[in-house]
Amino acid sequence: MAEHELYFATDAQLRAYKIRKIITQVLLYGFLTLVGLFIILPFWYMIITSFKSTNAFENEELSGKLVLYLNSTNFSFEQFQKVFQGSFNFGSFYLNTVIVAVLSTTFTVVTTVLAAFAFARVNFKGKDVLFTILLGTMMVPGEMMMMTNYQTTVQFGWYNTFAALILVHGVSVFYIFYLRQTFQQIPNELFLAAKVDGYGHFQYLWKCMIPIAMPTIVTILILSLMGAWNAYIWPTLIASGENSVLAKMGISHSMLLVSNGLMKQFTSEFSNDTPARITGSLFATVPLFVFFLIFRKYIMRGISRSGIKG
Repeated sequence: MAEHELYFATDAQLRAYKIRKIITQVLLYGFLTLVGLFIILPFWYMIITSFKSTNAFENEELSGKLVLYLNSTNFSFEQFQKVFQGSFNFGSFYLNTVIVAVLSTTFTVVTTVLAAFAFARVNFKGKDVLFTILLGTMMVPGEMMMMTNYQTTVQFGWYNTFAALILVHGVSVFYIFYLRQTFQQIPNELFLAAKVDGYGHFQYLWKCMIPIAMPTIVTILILSLMGAWNAYIWPTLIASGENSVLAKMGISHSMLLVSNGLMKQFTSEFSNDTPARITGSLFATVPLFVFFLIFRKYIMRGISRSGIKG
């Protein structure tokens, strides 16, 4: 029932409309609650399992019961001691992942901003053709280029180095396209006015375009960081041993990240220790989850951004 029709509705029609509205809201929020519980339950199970002793967990498995709470009989820090005080080498995994995630994200954001600005505002011959070819590469599955990237990386001597993890995937065509669309929404008159005021390309980019497009840039930063943190296939292929550069200096340092480091441990020392595996997964997930909660508003703002008024 449209709002203007409510003025001419009878009391019975109004009551029926309110009842239908209440039922709709109840069904909607009930469905959303179920979806929320379905999503949250695995995380909750991961958390409580990390605080259980191995014996308590095995007893629950034998009994066939799913225990989703903690008490004095099953509470323990045993799994934390296994992960951080044993031969798990979790601190090294974390350090490598932080270095790769931060540096690769920085490199990706820089290349994305410069390329998007060039395609959006700088006029040069063949710009449209070059951008079309660049978009065409998005149609090629990443797996097809993995072996080529691997061979090139090995020839450069980057095997088991941070350079292979940071530089190879430091350019994203999708992010360039995404940011270019935002840059093109900025009125061209602003660019012409900046040129009249004596601004160069980099001054205009830094002082005008980047502040206006900040929600989109922050979205790219977050998504790139999440992708670098969760990367598994490429790190497993190119960095699964000792750092080759540090090895020449007599320093032994594993190049494993959190993702492939956990998987390697899962198939060896903790292959039959499910609580320890879950605890390792918890500590691999929590930093990224907290980071997302802090910056989620920027993602929503960047996705919902449709234009610039004024």
